Amino acid sequence: MGFRSKIIGIFLLILPGLVMVPATAGVALISVKDDTGFSVKMARPPRRIVSLAPNMTEILYGLGLGDRVVGVTDSCDYPPEAKEKPKVGGIQIDNERILMLRPDLVVAHAGLQRQTIDRLRRMGLPVIALDPKDWHSLLRTMEKLGVVTGTKAQAEHLVREMEARRQRVAATVAGNRRVRVFVEVWNKPLMTAGPGTFLDEMVSMAGGANIAADVTTPWSVYPEEKVLLRDPEVIILTCKNKQEVLQRRAWQRITAVRGGWVYEVNPDIYSRPGPRLVEALEDLVSLLASARGEDHH
Repeated sequence: MGFRSKIIGIFLLILPGLVMVPATAGVALISVKDDTGFSVKMARPPRRIVSLAPNMTEILYGLGLGDRVVGVTDSCDYPPEAKEKPKVGGIQIDNERILMLRPDLVVAHAGLQRQTIDRLRRMGLPVIALDPKDWHSLLRTMEKLGVVTGTKAQAEHLVREMEARRQRVAATVAGNRRVRVFVEVWNKPLMTAGPGTFLDEMVSMAGGANIAADVTTPWSVYPEEKVLLRDPEVIILTCKNKQEVLQRRAWQRITAVRGGWVYEVNPDIYSRPGPRLVEALEDLVSLLASARGEDHH
């Protein structure tokens, strides 16, 4: 065994769970444990990638892999060039279409696509299934994709940049009074984002206090009476219904409505755990600052 092969054989990545191990015939084998506990092993970085989730597509493009993406879902609409890629379905994934695209890696959502993942693996396709639950696991997801796709350096750069921006936000809001926030994700029935969602975590990171922090499920139907009682100072809307909210008779006494602090936001940026999530965080800081009477940019 030559010197180079020996180095490859003993080389370990710093990140736990992401390991380079020696393969047969001295070929380096990439091994990454995904969020289903499955070890994805590859002899070389993939050249043809199919993404089964919009946030995974955004991460792949963020890693500079757009030219390797050969298939996406109907919902993968960012960056704009992703919309031009061959489609493999939406809620229902077309497994045969994926097979026709001859991918050497499929990137899937571990929490929402388990049956599809299992079927694709039975078909002999390499699948990495990921499901980031919070900010830090999102960064970890980016690192794992960087390793499995041979773009570790790009992933580390992206993670450092995002974390630096998050830390700047933390420094900006440190010591500020926490603004009461209500996030409305749907209006009929009235639904909100609670603990276990990125929206709830971002409200906290941006210096807010989610009035629905006590709900027992991440996405919950929320009683209007509680909104009125807890009197949010800022209302965040992920569906385009600001005018309807402003016309609710009972809501006229809510501080957010009286002060004009009701905001429609881009649901893709705010809800997709991908590189643009830090933009949503910075935007949210500005929206909450307005309710405190600050001119934040």
